[in-house]
Amino acid sequence: MFSQAPTIRILSLLMFFGLLCGLGGCSTWTTGDFKDPDVRLVKVDVIKAKLLEQHFVLRFRIDNPNSMSLPVRGLDYRVHLNEVKLAEGQTDTWFTVPAHGHHVFDVPVRTNLWRHLRQIVKLLEQPEEPIRYRLEGQVKTGLLFGRNVHMSRNGEIIPGDFIPE
Repeated sequence: MFSQAPTIRILSLLMFFGLLCGLGGCSTWTTGDFKDPDVRLVKVDVIKAKLLEQHFVLRFRIDNPNSMSLPVRGLDYRVHLNEVKLAEGQTDTWFTVPAHGHHVFDVPVRTNLWRHLRQIVKLLEQPEEPIRYRLEGQVKTGLLFGRNVHMSRNGEIIPGDFIPE
C-alpha cells in the first residue's frame, strides 16, 4: 500500500519555499530602498452642480520613483478649499504604477456644499484672487505587506481661470 503522507509533506515544503522566494521582491517596501510615490491632484471636473448635491471627478497622478512596479490598493483623501472641506472619501481601485512611471486615475465624488454656500460665494466674489487648497490622505500600496504612504499638498487656484466668460 502506497502512503501519501511523504508526498504531501514534500509538496508542502516546496510551496513554502516557493512562497519565501516570492517574497523577496516585497523586501524593498520594508527597507530603506523604497521611495514614497508622489501623489498630485491634477484636475477637478464639475459633473453636476445642483443646490443640494454636487458631483465632481478628482483626477490624481501617482509618480513611482522606484525601480520596480508599485501595486496600489486604494486611496483615502480629504480636499479643502481655504478651510472648507470640499470632499472626503476613499477609493478601493486597484492598479499598478510601472517602475519609474506614472498612472493617472479618476475618483468620482459626491458632496453637499449647501452649509458652506455663503463662504464659497464669498470666495468667488473676487475671481482673480487665489484660493488656497489642501489635499491630505494616504495611498495604500503593496500586496501582502501593505504600506500606507501619507500625502499632503498645498497650493492655490484662481477661480477666474475656471469660470467661463
